[in-house]
Amino acid sequence: MNEDRDNLTGEFDLLRLVPEVLRARDFRLYTKGGRRLVDLWQNGGAAVLGHTPHLLLRELKNTASRGLFAPFPHFLEGRFIRALSRLFPGRAFRFYASAPAAAGDLLKKGAAGFWRPFLNPLAPLAAADAPEVLIPVLPGIQGWRGCLPQGLCVLAIDSTCENALPSGDFLSPVLLAAAVRGIYDLIAAAPERAGSVLPRITKALNNSDSPWQRRGIYLSLKADCGLRAETAPQVWAALFRRFLEAGFLLPPIPDHPLILPGVLPPGEEAKLAEVLQFRP
Repeated sequence: MNEDRDNLTGEFDLLRLVPEVLRARDFRLYTKGGRRLVDLWQNGGAAVLGHTPHLLLRELKNTASRGLFAPFPHFLEGRFIRALSRLFPGRAFRFYASAPAAAGDLLKKGAAGFWRPFLNPLAPLAAADAPEVLIPVLPGIQGWRGCLPQGLCVLAIDSTCENALPSGDFLSPVLLAAAVRGIYDLIAAAPERAGSVLPRITKALNNSDSPWQRRGIYLSLKADCGLRAETAPQVWAALFRRFLEAGFLLPPIPDHPLILPGVLPPGEEAKLAEVLQFRP
């Protein structure tokens, strides 16, 4: 593992504890030194379909082969809007290469919230249950800064918030191709992924001593586990290390949920069920 372990003060510095990742396939990471890690972070949700969904890779290769890396106007923007409308009917959309400060402000005020696949209904979206601005976490090429997506940030908004947000950016067609494919892949995968049972995990979480709570494929620590603002970094760092030693990658920051993989063989499921009993 990397030797720089003592100065872990940045948002993603816990990743310094991870050996160099040489390859990512499905829900596993293959590192220098021959280790295999089950990815429970999945890049904040951008890899919720795995790291190498073949249809998405095909779209990326086809678009990249045309040299369309720069943010030109392109017909894929219209396709992206039509795909998003399948998930968020009646909403308008703004696209950004970097999340605007206004999105963070709306999150703090409770006027914005994240939409995560296999948790929220795919469609139709009940307007009464949703905030004015939704920030979808979508498969594709997406990075993160804190809790906001970068590289491709989508806001699904209703008419009351249109004037509170800056105009959108042009995006690289490569990004748009991945995002469009990702939405249709989400829709196709929803019945199987949302209905995943994982009996060993379920049994472990039903144990009254388990520190975790589950919503769909997402896990988060219960409120009594010490994730107060002043102790959260230390508590999460200790958990991160214990999971890493057992062969599982937790999110590097506690604001991101633990995401159960779409494929988890019985042996790995049993091991994860055991690790989930660790208390911070």
